Amino acid sequence: MNFLSAESLSKSFNDRWLFKDITLGISQGDKMALVGENGAGKSTLLKILIGQIPPDQGVVSVRDGIKLGYLVQQPQVPGHLTINEIIFDKNNKVATVVKDYETCIHDPHTSPERMQHVLELMEEFKAWDYDAKVHTITSKLGVEDLEQKFEELSGGQRKRVFLAQMLLAEPDLIIMDEPTNHLDLQAIEWLESYLSGQQITLLMVTHDRYFLDNVANEIIELDRGKLFRYKGNYAYFLEKKSEREEMLKTEVGKARQLLKKELEWMRKQPRARGTKAKYRIEAFYDLQDKASVNLKKDRLELDIQEARQGGKVLELHHVSKSYGAAKMVDNFSYIFKKKDRIGIVGKNGVGKSTFLDLITGASKPDSGELIPGVTTKVGYFTQEVEDLNPNHRVIEEVKEIAEYITMADGTQISASKFLETFLFPPEKQYNIVEKLSGGEKKRLQLLKILVKNPNFLVLDEPTNDFDIDTLNVLEDFLEKFNGCLLLVSHDRYFMDHLVDQLFIFEGDGKIKPFNGNYSDYRTWVEEEEEVKSKPVAAKPMKEEKSSRKKLSFKEKQEFDQLQDEIKKLEQKKEELSQGLNSGITDHEKLQALAAQIKQTNELIDEKTLRWLELSEALS
Repeated sequence: MNFLSAESLSKSFNDRWLFKDITLGISQGDKMALVGENGAGKSTLLKILIGQIPPDQGVVSVRDGIKLGYLVQQPQVPGHLTINEIIFDKNNKVATVVKDYETCIHDPHTSPERMQHVLELMEEFKAWDYDAKVHTITSKLGVEDLEQKFEELSGGQRKRVFLAQMLLAEPDLIIMDEPTNHLDLQAIEWLESYLSGQQITLLMVTHDRYFLDNVANEIIELDRGKLFRYKGNYAYFLEKKSEREEMLKTEVGKARQLLKKELEWMRKQPRARGTKAKYRIEAFYDLQDKASVNLKKDRLELDIQEARQGGKVLELHHVSKSYGAAKMVDNFSYIFKKKDRIGIVGKNGVGKSTFLDLITGASKPDSGELIPGVTTKVGYFTQEVEDLNPNHRVIEEVKEIAEYITMADGTQISASKFLETFLFPPEKQYNIVEKLSGGEKKRLQLLKILVKNPNFLVLDEPTNDFDIDTLNVLEDFLEKFNGCLLLVSHDRYFMDHLVDQLFIFEGDGKIKPFNGNYSDYRTWVEEEEEVKSKPVAAKPMKEEKSSRKKLSFKEKQEFDQLQDEIKKLEQKKEELSQGLNSGITDHEKLQALAAQIKQTNELIDEKTLRWLELSEALS
């Protein structure tokens, strides 16, 4: 069953076509992800589909009786409304019935007839478990105080409220723009499970590659004003997209060769014979359109010199920070080492941003001390763009720091040339900062940080407002970055590829280190929950004592040696991995390195298991 049809849609912006003559159909059960570069027109297309803005050409039709739910990037309602009033919106019939029922049971003057009518409606709309559903969805999304006013909420809180409102309305077709922005990891995992498990029809714009892979069954790419559809996951999309772009290069190349010949014919043909070759003239103009396709794709370039880092990076000794009765950080100590790559995980509001403010010196601890190394230069990328002057021109923001920028190879380029590598062409460099898009402001913010040559990068949700191509470039840069990296991100794919250690924020100021990336952590949590859920058989005391074995002198020696052996194997694994990622193209060498890594991993597992056995016996 077709839920929505869009026929021959076209939309221009500032004398430039975002897209022209595109057609899209959404059928029941489709779960589509719309991807494309920043500025390609994804959000504009969604706004046209939900009727928020009109197309220049074409028509959108929604099937009669289909209830449409949508989530835009910056939802707005009157500031005096409470969360409760937004969630129990009058357009949500079930919510209205529940509200009437609540009013009736609390009003002693309710007539029997009215009470009977409301009870019948509760039955008709199957609304008896609605309160439980409201509680589940709001708690999972971190919406807590339902009496709080909209004007008191942060941008992230506002988006979560409207996401809850939309899910509670149970629409037949959901259209969402960046649904995972401003959600913590637990909320994203719950939403992912909810959307993939339900019989929901969905179209979404998202840059979250795990979310895209786990929810969508089709990827639609908006590229150069055209739509391309791929039935499959993200890896399949990348493969087919690459094939399509290679075919396009071949077609455009052939068209350009043929156009030269046709151009000569067009110039030579006599006027009197023009009508006889009308079909050929029309074919010429079609060929001209094909040959004029711009194959060049602007790509962000990150190439910057890093400041030298000394032996001492940053030390935290018994650091604590509270706001009123709420503990954000409680007696935390850690000594940062060269090339530390640490991800920060925890629910919203447990102190992640507070911790980053302490690290960067934006706020001071209540107790304890932070001792930075003499050569440590921190670059802090925040969720907000407060360090940008809205009245400045783009180039003025960069020239405030430096007229010339030193690149990784030691060469220097002008501020204007450097801006071009960040996708700010000369005509955009004199735009006012206030008029930039969200993605452009984030790019300018990142540029300003990297110009200062940091060797300790602190990134707070860097993936918001960046498209997937830009994220891939940022990932590549950060993988090669030799300084320390401290990262808060709700993008699990991004986190998994960049960190090898986590700080788990458990609440009440408690921070627990964990060795591994986010996927390793989730696997560990699931295994722990599985162990806890299994009933433990009680053993007789005598049997337990008799089963204990004291270590021999030789086993104690083995125990001491195993720690050193495991450490050396871990170092060997790191060296082999660096070799694998060094750009070697020799197939045989790559196979040999992969085999060595596998063998080393097996040895690490074997020795770790033995170390655990001896450790248990020793304790």
